[in-house]
Amino acid sequence: MAELRLGPLLRYADGSSATIWVEASRPCTAEVRCADGAGGTARTFQVAGHHYALVPVTGLTPGTSPSYDVLLDGTRVWPLPDSRFPPSVIRTAADGDGIRVAFGSCRWAAPPAGEHDPVGPDALDTLAARIAADPERERPDVLLLLGDQVYADETSRATQRWLAARRDLSDPPGSEVADYEEYTRLYYESWLDPEIRWLLSTVPSCMIFDDHDLIDDWNTSASWLADMRATSWWRERLLSGLMSYWVHQHLGNLSPDQLATDTLYAAVRETPDATDVLRAFAARADADPASVRWSYRRDFGRVRLLMVDTRAARVLDEDSRAMLGPGEAEWLRTQALEEPGSYDHLLIGTSLPWLLPHLVHDAEGWNAALCRGEKGARWARFGEKLRRAADLEHWAAFPASFEALTELIAEAGSGPEAPATVLVLSGDVHHAYVAEPSWPGRGPEARVLQLTCSPVHNAIHASIRLGFRFGWSAAARALGRRLAGHGRVPRPSIDWRRTGGPWFGNQIMTLTLRGRSARLRLDQARAERGGKARLATVTESALSDTRDGTGHN
Repeated sequence: MAELRLGPLLRYADGSSATIWVEASRPCTAEVRCADGAGGTARTFQVAGHHYALVPVTGLTPGTSPSYDVLLDGTRVWPLPDSRFPPSVIRTAADGDGIRVAFGSCRWAAPPAGEHDPVGPDALDTLAARIAADPERERPDVLLLLGDQVYADETSRATQRWLAARRDLSDPPGSEVADYEEYTRLYYESWLDPEIRWLLSTVPSCMIFDDHDLIDDWNTSASWLADMRATSWWRERLLSGLMSYWVHQHLGNLSPDQLATDTLYAAVRETPDATDVLRAFAARADADPASVRWSYRRDFGRVRLLMVDTRAARVLDEDSRAMLGPGEAEWLRTQALEEPGSYDHLLIGTSLPWLLPHLVHDAEGWNAALCRGEKGARWARFGEKLRRAADLEHWAAFPASFEALTELIAEAGSGPEAPATVLVLSGDVHHAYVAEPSWPGRGPEARVLQLTCSPVHNAIHASIRLGFRFGWSAAARALGRRLAGHGRVPRPSIDWRRTGGPWFGNQIMTLTLRGRSARLRLDQARAERGGKARLATVTESALSDTRDGTGHN
């Protein structure tokens, strides 16, 4: 009899359809049955001895929240017996509904219940508890996970014990994951957490990778990539990482219409064992990043979301470095500018922040100039070492890409049909803040903000707290300009200021978008007596209102 190994994950949901992802213990037919009669079936496909299905659910009614069951070969496997959580539901949007978007990044798997958590309570665990206590009031309409959903290079003690039982950890890559099977262990550890499992079963999710899904500083430079390719273990790690990401995360990002025309998905489903098909795809993605698109667009009524790949799509040649290759940059531009006036809010999901503390921004621009050879070969060698040691690889480290994104945001936010807001959603930097840009002369009509929120559950070292607090200061800004001057780095075309934060903790941001209004809330996970935890609201504010149709009152 087939058993449910992982899932269900509610991935896509609109007014009439949804997709639900599962992993089963053997080949079978997966079925979703909703209480209102909607449902769907899918046959599992096989990758590396694992069996998965993405079940399309049709016949849903807009504005409803039917509960659902999952069956494998006709036997009900979800909800779990004696579950302490409310039934999993598929909440569908109705015309005119607002949308609540929760987002964050950087999640180490929480330890098993009863074990000490060295980094404090998990924001997603506590979010699940809040929703379970009051589903109608607290449930987000979508959860955006902005990178580092798993940590291939920083494994838990439990995973290291599991790894040691299957191979010698004295051989590279040591206690990091090495292959597809070891990646599946990371997803089990993260998504079988009871709170996370229920949360992902009842709140639709959109995901994009960051570096730790593969390795710290993934694709930081051409020199870094050459060094990695020279190792004995990197190719297997990379192929397995891309394969497992496609299966566990990327596939569910696609809409039913996109799935219906996806040739890779069709090939995976048609072959008895799709391991070689998916491995060949991952090899092509490595050899020619422009041949694959991990970025995607989702529309939620009059809210447009663009999730952007800022890792695999990079151009690393020092003379033409770019965060996005030409095709990817054109895709982003097309999606942002398509059908002006058709959306009230533009959300750009990028794991790496666009606007950073000024010292960090200037240091990254200076470092990029050094690495290009602006100060000679000796400085270039120093710059490369510094780039890797200090993680100098955000948008500011790709100056032309920073300016191109800035220009695109201004264009998308301008004109008579401008949206109310253009919001850049990011994570990565293990703290939260709000930053607002200003343009010389007349800026865009839309309210433009950088909203950064991380980690969901990870360490926040004292050096991070001190460094980022100082990074926003006037003294740090002056120091940054001196670095920029040394590298002959021109000033950016915009200025910006921090308008909220920095906040430190395991945390999650929530946007409430209704019509042309937008509100932001930041919640942090707080430990309480008796070992329990709760989400505490740290700040809540209006980002735009309807008084003049923009965020400018």
